[in-house]
Amino acid sequence: MSNNSLLNSISFVLKSPSNLIVLVKKIMVRLKGGVEKTRDLDWIKQNTTDFETWANSVDSNCWAESKSFSDTLKNDAKAILSSLPFSMGGGGIYPILYFLTILKKPKTIVETGVAAGYSSKTFLSAIAKNGFGDLYSSDFPYFRIPNPEKYIGILVDNDLRKNWHLFIKGDEVNLPQISKEVGSIDLFHYDSDKSYAGRTYAMDCLKDKLSKDALVVFDDIQDNDHFKDYVTNNKVDFRIFEFERKYIGFIGKL
Repeated sequence: MSNNSLLNSISFVLKSPSNLIVLVKKIMVRLKGGVEKTRDLDWIKQNTTDFETWANSVDSNCWAESKSFSDTLKNDAKAILSSLPFSMGGGGIYPILYFLTILKKPKTIVETGVAAGYSSKTFLSAIAKNGFGDLYSSDFPYFRIPNPEKYIGILVDNDLRKNWHLFIKGDEVNLPQISKEVGSIDLFHYDSDKSYAGRTYAMDCLKDKLSKDALVVFDDIQDNDHFKDYVTNNKVDFRIFEFERKYIGFIGKL
């Protein structure tokens, strides 16, 4: 870690005791070897569906609109993020997230993992098109950069933020609070702590709030066997998509 990163981390920790708790847990995950890898990548590959073909077969007009939105988002994000002196990573499977939101018109969406805000802008743009809905987002700032809070969701336009409820103290603090604030959840997108335990915690925390027809999307399911175990044990309908060299798990019916 560079001297600047260390100083930024110390400054961030001093802002709040809860920041230190989350930071220590992240360090412990790193010390244990980081994110575990799936034991059954073949199962993932065998169950993978081409998401463009699938979405086009469900609703071709909706998919065409989703592709157009995604192209615009990608170009806008490149212009904004290229000016930053650090990387904030990529986004989730935003073409499908937009598609699901304008197709199913969920009233309440919950997501974990905001970073630059690819998925947040996607959901909020679709909410604006639908004319209703709210997005509840859980995140934890990139503590190694100066004033990290101001970069969370940097891609999200100001006029979209009126339907956005952003929580930035980490999933273990944010998700119980979000669970108390929402009546039910119609769409849940998970893209934060990549560990098996992190995914399990999120589902345990929110499962009682998922509506009967809720849609669930997990990013990076190749990181461990959580998704395979979950869909197998619960016998739910699922699909797997490949997006930007990673695998995304989708649970639900359309």
